[in-house]
Amino acid sequence: MDINEMDELEELQLYAMYMCYFFVVNVIIMACAIRHRALRNGVIEHAIDSTSTRRHKQLDYLQRVIYESDVKCIDKLRMDRRSFYRLCQLLSTTGGLRGTKNVMVEEMVAMFLNILAHHVKNRIIKFDFIRSGETVSRHFHAVLKSTILCHSVLLKKPEPILENSTDYTWKWFKNCLGALDGTHIRVNVPKVDRARYRSRKSEITTNVLGVCSQDMQFIYVLSGWEGSAHDGRVLRDAITKHNGLMVPNGFYYLVDAGYANCPGFLAPFRGQRKEMTEDPAENELELLHSEEDMQDDTENITVVDPTDEWTQFRVDMATNMFNSWRSN
Repeated sequence: MDINEMDELEELQLYAMYMCYFFVVNVIIMACAIRHRALRNGVIEHAIDSTSTRRHKQLDYLQRVIYESDVKCIDKLRMDRRSFYRLCQLLSTTGGLRGTKNVMVEEMVAMFLNILAHHVKNRIIKFDFIRSGETVSRHFHAVLKSTILCHSVLLKKPEPILENSTDYTWKWFKNCLGALDGTHIRVNVPKVDRARYRSRKSEITTNVLGVCSQDMQFIYVLSGWEGSAHDGRVLRDAITKHNGLMVPNGFYYLVDAGYANCPGFLAPFRGQRKEMTEDPAENELELLHSEEDMQDDTENITVVDPTDEWTQFRVDMATNMFNSWRSN
C-alpha cells in the first residue's frame, strides 16, 4: 500500500469517526428535547389541574357561606342571603364596585363582611377563601371605598319638622330632627378590660349611640364606648368630635330621661323610666355624618348643659299638648 492509499484510508476513518460523533450528539440532543417536552407538558397539566382544583374549592366555600342557607350566611356574614344580595347590588350600582377576572363582587363583599363581623386577621381570610393576602387586602379596601361612596344612601340627611306639619305624631315638635338613644351590644374583650365594659346590668357590652330620623332611618351611629360609660358622656363625645353629630342651633333631637334636658336635646319629665328588655342592634360600626350635610356657616351645639330657657321651652310645649288633649 503506497502513501496515497494510506492517506485516503486515514481520511475515511477520520470521516467515519466524525459521523459517529455527530450521530451520538444528535441522539443525546433529541433525547434531552423529548424529556424536556414531556416534563414541560407534565408541569403545565399539573398547573392546570392545580388551578382548576383551587377554583373549585373557592366556589365550594362561597357556596357553603353565601348560597346554602340563611343560617350559615348570618353566622358568617351577620346578614341573611337577601340582605347580602341587596348590599352587593347597592355597592355595585351606587358605590361603583366591580368584579375582576378572578374575583366576583359577592366574594369581595363576603371577605369584607367576614372581617368586620368576626374581627379576623388577613391570614385567616386568605386561608378560608383560598386567596393571597394581597388579594384579600386589595379587595377589602375596594369594598370599603364603595361603602363610603354609599353614605348618602346608608345615612339619611336630617330633616326638621316644619311649622305647618299636620302629622299628629310630630306636629308638636317643630324643628325636631329625630330621636337618639344609647344601646348596649355584647362584646368579647380581654379580661383586663372587662371592668370598664361591664354595664349596669352586669353584662360585658359596648355603648352605642344611635340617631334616627322620624321615619326610623339612621342619621348617625357612634360605637366603641365602654359599657360602663354613661349615655350623656357618649353624647358629649359625639357632638364634640371631628365629623361628629351636628345639631344646628334652633334644632333638637328627642332623648329619653337618661339624658339632660338642654338645648339641642329635648328630654321628657322624669318619671318611670321605660327601656327595651333586649337590644335590636346587630352592628358596631361607626358611620360618620359628613360635614357636607350642613352649611359651613351653621352654628352647631357643642355642649350638653341645661338652661332655663330650654326648660321653659319644654314646659310650654307640655302645657300646649295637655291643653289640646283636654279640649278634645
